Amino acid sequence: MNRTKSTYFPWIAYLSLCLGMLSIFAGCQRHSDMQDEGEDYLQGIWVQDSIPGQAAMLNYTIHEMKFTCDSIYVTMHVHNKVKSIPDSCYGDGTWTETAKAVYSVRQDSMIVEGVYTKPNGKQKISGCHKHGQYIPRFMISAKGGDSLILENKFEGRPIVLRKTADITCVPKKRWEL
Repeated sequence: MNRTKSTYFPWIAYLSLCLGMLSIFAGCQRHSDMQDEGEDYLQGIWVQDSIPGQAAMLNYTIHEMKFTCDSIYVTMHVHNKVKSIPDSCYGDGTWTETAKAVYSVRQDSMIVEGVYTKPNGKQKISGCHKHGQYIPRFMISAKGGDSLILENKFEGRPIVLRKTADITCVPKKRWEL
């Protein structure tokens, strides 16, 4: 009986290894090089005109967002009355930050994953202000034909946007963006 166990053990180990590798490869998913279509109601250019009480605030950010297919391009106009960064970066207390990302909407949440960029669209890995990953999490509080209210889950202020232009999604290859 001891001899039978030693004969079947290599086959059991081999079968276990094959089944494990099969389950690993079956679980992998290759992402397409093409953009997805995104949400129809978001396609376009959205701007935030102002924030209630912004004159009394020490710092605030005005957003512009461009949704095209499943991609989002964000321009953030930052106003800061308190020097919390080095003088060489602070300037007059206003600056612009940009980011590009992909988004997905699940029920009332918008999940955004991307990077901060230079004005030319290239990834920003160092320098003044924010750099690296751009990963806000928004709750879609309200949406209409030409209005959208987003609440960043990491900040307390809602972002009230109005649509200024429509964009028709024409999916492109990711590296052509």
